[in-house]
Amino acid sequence: MTKTAPPVQKNQTIELTFEDITHEGDGVGKIDGYPLFVPYGLPGEKAEVKVVKVKKNFGFGRLIKVTEESEHRVTPPCDVFYQCGGCQLQHMSYEMQMDMKRNQVQNALKKIGHIDQVPVHPTIGMDDPWRYRNKVQIPVQSKDGKLITGFYRKRSHEIIDDMDHCIITDEVNDRMVEAVRANADRLGIPAYDEKNHRGILRHIMVRSGQATNQTMIVLVTRKEKVHGLDQLIKEITEANPHVKSIVQNINPDRTNVILGKKTKVLWGEKYIYDLIGDIKFAISAKSFYQVNPPQTKKLYDKALEYANLSGNETVIDAYCGIGTISLFLAQKAKKVYGVEVVPEAISDAKENAKLNNIDNTEFFVGQAEKVMPWWQAQGLDPDVIVVDPPRKGCDEALLQAMLEMKPKRIVYVSCNPSTLARDLRVLEDGGYETKEVQPVDMFPQTNHIEAVVRLELKVSN
Repeated sequence: MTKTAPPVQKNQTIELTFEDITHEGDGVGKIDGYPLFVPYGLPGEKAEVKVVKVKKNFGFGRLIKVTEESEHRVTPPCDVFYQCGGCQLQHMSYEMQMDMKRNQVQNALKKIGHIDQVPVHPTIGMDDPWRYRNKVQIPVQSKDGKLITGFYRKRSHEIIDDMDHCIITDEVNDRMVEAVRANADRLGIPAYDEKNHRGILRHIMVRSGQATNQTMIVLVTRKEKVHGLDQLIKEITEANPHVKSIVQNINPDRTNVILGKKTKVLWGEKYIYDLIGDIKFAISAKSFYQVNPPQTKKLYDKALEYANLSGNETVIDAYCGIGTISLFLAQKAKKVYGVEVVPEAISDAKENAKLNNIDNTEFFVGQAEKVMPWWQAQGLDPDVIVVDPPRKGCDEALLQAMLEMKPKRIVYVSCNPSTLARDLRVLEDGGYETKEVQPVDMFPQTNHIEAVVRLELKVSN
């Protein structure tokens, strides 16, 4: 049998019509049935494309010129959008982003979960899909004897040095990164040099409480002792009264991991605070806390609606983190049990329950798939189970534990449509019915999408 060669060759320039878009936001066009994936192409557009990589069944191209534009193409407001890999979708209208994300969820359910009769509602977006991130982690480097900060160029560890702001980040975070950079530069605090593993200042992290106007600055350094640090703190805090905490994180390792193991408060408080709805959260340097609180409130309101609580239910929140969903659920449930594998998160969850005078929650450290069977053996019989797993989805043993507990309802909060679809298939095969799916845009301008799913236990005949 003769092998058919691909209809295009590397470095060839072709005319291409885009028919579709991938979940990463790349345009897809075909030449004689052979798909080419091209960043920044939009469905319906015609373009001049240079072929940059050819594989047996598909290839990759680079957009040279759009000859017929989609009505959804917009000019990215960020000057470094095409250099920086932080956002992927600024070249498309927000309306198209919402549709693309809903389709992404729908397609995953159909192709991976074989679930295609379930309503997937239009994506819940933001009125203003900019300046939403309450946390930023910016690397520091040296160039021509000066400190520079900014995100890395795509597929590199080289900072885009003409970048002085990020338009999806809270403006206060931008200002604080710049203030630290300018002061550290003037005080002669050297940037970390990852190639030679020398220097001091590795990253500047800023967290802001958007509802409380409180700011935390985290200085990630290679060594604990830093000459000029006291003066830096004095100048930052005197000029910026909203800064409530300055923390040092020491990371002496040769690694790409941003934070090291040791953290100490240099000035001010250990925590800053923020609100999601009426619930107050204490945020430490290492706390996991959602980066977009207004959308988080919409996400959790939907989870609460799908849990359909009357005040008499026992609820389990698997992967509970610092208790964000648990405390929302506790407002309407009789009792909420939260479980999470990270001990610091559980300690934050208990602190957050106290902070809000919520006394109908209990939090446990452990793997949900191990703790839940133990709870079941103790006679715990949940009415509702809520899961909010990481991108890899639910552990197989956890899905089995849920199926054995047979709650009336399961609410699945997902940040990855593919693993969501895979897990829903297991739950459906185990006796549950997927009733509805609500995508929520937590990360505008990027290709990420969250979704909340309502499942009900099928009634036996």
